[in-house]
Formats: sequence, structure tokens, C-alpha cells
Amino acid sequence: MAETLIYGLAVFSVIVALLAGGLWVAPALIAGGCLALYALTGVPVGSLLASSIWDASHHWPLTALPLFVWMGEILFRSRLSSDLYQGLAPMLGRLPGGLLHVNVVGCGVMASITGSSAVTAATIGRMSLPELDRQGYDQRLAIGSLAGSGTLGLLIPPSIMMIVYGVLTQQSIARLFIAGLLPGLMLMLLFAGYIAARAILSPDTAPRLPERMPLAAKLWAMRRLAPVFALMALVIGAIYGGVATPTEAATLGVLGALGISAAYRTLNWQSFRDALGAAVRTSCMITFILCSAAFLSVALGFAGVPSALSGAIAGWDLSPYALLLVLTGLYLFLGCFLEGASMMVLTLPIVQPLVEAAGFDMIWFGIFLIICIEMAQITPPVGMNLFVLQGMTGRGLPLIFRSSLPFFVLMLVALVLISLVPGIVLWPVGGLS
Repeated sequence: MAETLIYGLAVFSVIVALLAGGLWVAPALIAGGCLALYALTGVPVGSLLASSIWDASHHWPLTALPLFVWMGEILFRSRLSSDLYQGLAPMLGRLPGGLLHVNVVGCGVMASITGSSAVTAATIGRMSLPELDRQGYDQRLAIGSLAGSGTLGLLIPPSIMMIVYGVLTQQSIARLFIAGLLPGLMLMLLFAGYIAARAILSPDTAPRLPERMPLAAKLWAMRRLAPVFALMALVIGAIYGGVATPTEAATLGVLGALGISAAYRTLNWQSFRDALGAAVRTSCMITFILCSAAFLSVALGFAGVPSALSGAIAGWDLSPYALLLVLTGLYLFLGCFLEGASMMVLTLPIVQPLVEAAGFDMIWFGIFLIICIEMAQITPPVGMNLFVLQGMTGRGLPLIFRSSLPFFVLMLVALVLISLVPGIVLWPVGGLS
């Protein structure tokens, strides 16, 4: 067992070294799988590679991935972010924290459309940061709220990471989508509560809107939110109501996004081609990673690495919550070097048996893992949201990370809450099959 673990550690180290050297994720995973097979088994590598990729590439739930990505790309090229900002600002501007709440709510709404953390942060930040700076809001609080809220794109459905997790662990993507709703809302409330507390304690950091708007004017401004809420209701309602699978709901979402883009008069051949091309590139990249991860998982299984590691950790006699603490530390460490999909595909073949043996529900663990990955999105040096905000603000990574640190801590609080009260995740999916 010890020799197997040493070889497994060597394989993991080789993969990390290849990724650190700039090699694409998928070839690095394939190289790790080949090394494990050559070192520990006599299995023919070529035939196993071909069969693993074939088996991983024809999962029907995987078809939802390119459709949701395409929906987000279409809407990213419309003026949806402008309408979101102008519709939310009158309603939220006089709360303690003022327009900073637009970052939180706007990112939550955009997350339900794009499913991407980086796209969510970039789309809302493009509108909010110049206005917040113009009105004298504390820049660090503005940057931090956007960095933290942007990660909601991974948790609030339809989430691309949830699709990846569901395919890797053979869990229902519809159940994962629904399970992410309450934790996503809980994180939004934690962020909004922190912003309000900061604004009350230090009023200069977040001035409120100076003038009161009549209720009729606020309601008239909110008409701009109708298209996005209609699309959210169409996609999530179809899944939750049981009338559509995630793939069918994604198709409805694409049609709805095309309709919104046409109504905004941003739909033309150029935008259609750009959105389709971007969706194809992103989907092919993720699918290539998933297929390579399937090969690595099978290779490690043949080599006996997961069972050896499970046996070793079982010998530590960890309690379930101690195991969660160890896994949280592992993912925060990996988040310093890898992005979310790579973390999932690299660890789940080994982590899944441990989690199941500890008695945790895999739907619940999926949400737990995604919050960990959200934290990695604002963890240097690889945190994607940090790079997005660095490009938008021109400020250094250390300042951006310090600005996002309170929201990082709030995500830790969210992990504790769903660990102590699993029903926050599991109650909404109790009646779903």
C-alpha cells in the first residue's frame, strides 16, 4: 500500500508540475494516467485511453453544457448588464451600503444566466465600478464585493461547475441545480449583511443615493429587469417543475436569450457568430478536460491508488467533520495553483469514495465542493476573479486580494452553516428524483 501511495503522489506531482509549466490541463491529465498505468499495471494504455474517452464523451447530461455556455455568451453581448444596473439601483441605492448591493444582487441574477464566475464579475463590474468610483464609494469595498459576488456564478444554477461535477460523480444535474439555490441566496444575504454593517460603522465608505425616488418611478425602472427574470423563470422553473431536463431547459434558455438579444437589437450575424464560436471553444475545452479526467480516474483505479489512499485515511480514524476540514484545506491549497475544473477532475476519483464512506450525501458534497472552488476563485496566485478585476481596475493583485478577504471569510462561514445544517442544501431537492 505504501508503495502505491508513493507512486500516486509521484503521479500527482508530475501533473502539478506539467500544469505549472503551462501545459494544457487535458494533456497533463492524460500524461498522469499513462504514467500510473506504466508504473503500476500491465494494462495496454492505448486501448484504455480510447475506451475511457469514448465512454466519457457520450453522456447525455453533458449536452446541457454547450447550450448553457452559448446562452451566457449570447446575453453577454446584449445590453443586459446595463438594464440590470439601471433596474436595481433605484431599489437598492438607499439601503445601508447603497449601490454596493447592486454588485451582490446583480451578480446573483447574472449568475443564474451565465453560469460562469468570470463572466459574471466582468459583466457587472463593467457597469458598476465606474459609477461607484464616481460617487465616492470606498474602492476596496467595491472591489471586494464584486470579487466575492462574482463567484456566485459557480453556485447559482445553471452552473457549469455543477454540470462538470454531475458528470464526474454520476449525480443528477437537475438535483444539483436546485440544491444550489438556497446556499446561493444565503451567500448573497451574508455579503449584503457585511456590506450594510460596514456602511453603518463607516458611513463614508458607502454613501446612499441622495434623493428619494417615488415608488412609481422605482417600479417603472424595474421594468428593465423583466427580460432577465422571465428567462430565469423559464430555465429554472422548467427544471424545478419537472417539465424539462437540464438539456431541454438549456435549449429553452438559448431560444430565450436569442429572443432577448433580438429585442435589444444586438442580434446580428456578427454577434451570433462570435457567441457561437466562444461557446464552442469553451465547451470543447471543458469536454476535453472531462474525457481526460475520466481516463485518469480509470488509470488510478487500475493502479489501486484510490483504494490505497482510502485505506490510509481510514487508518487515521477521522470523524466525518474532521475529514471535511482536511478536504477544505486540500482544496484551498490546490486553489492556489489550479482552477476549479482542474481541481474537480484531479481529486474526485480519490475523494468521492472517502466522502461516501463517511456517510455524506454526494449532492450535498457537490455544493460544499463548489463553495470551496468559489473561494479558490479569489485566492492568489491563480484566482480567476482576481485577474478579471485586476484587468478592469488596473490595481495590483495584493490589494485586490486584501479587498476580497472579508468575502473569503464569509464563504468559510457558509461552509460551516451548510455543514451544521445540511438541510439548507438538501431540503429543496427532497422531492426530486
